[in-house]
Amino acid sequence: MAAGGRTAAALDAWIVFEDESGFSMTPPIARTWARRGKTSVIRVRGRSRRRMSIAALTCYKPGERSRLIYRPRRDDGRRDGRKSFAWTDYRDLLITAHTQLGGPIVLVWDNCETHGAPSGARA
Repeated sequence: MAAGGRTAAALDAWIVFEDESGFSMTPPIARTWARRGKTSVIRVRGRSRRRMSIAALTCYKPGERSRLIYRPRRDDGRRDGRKSFAWTDYRDLLITAHTQLGGPIVLVWDNCETHGAPSGARA
């Protein structure tokens, strides 16, 4: 870290925040209100057990427009398929961000265990 805690400014770098989220493509069951004697019917199409995961980077640098870089990952439904991102997916996302932003980045992310490579893995 540079003197005074100004790493991004000293490096003329992008400040990049990373987070990920997963959600189901099936809508939740809901309750509604209706007039007495008039049962409301809510039709839901496309009932599936598919899930989506998204990893996103929000990128900021003074004098530049902010950027949003993201990668979706769809659960393929196979028993052996991953539902979430692996460390290699995060690595590839960061390499893409570095290339698109054209400069150094200071990355801020949570302490999720999948961000780091497992022991013995090579990047």
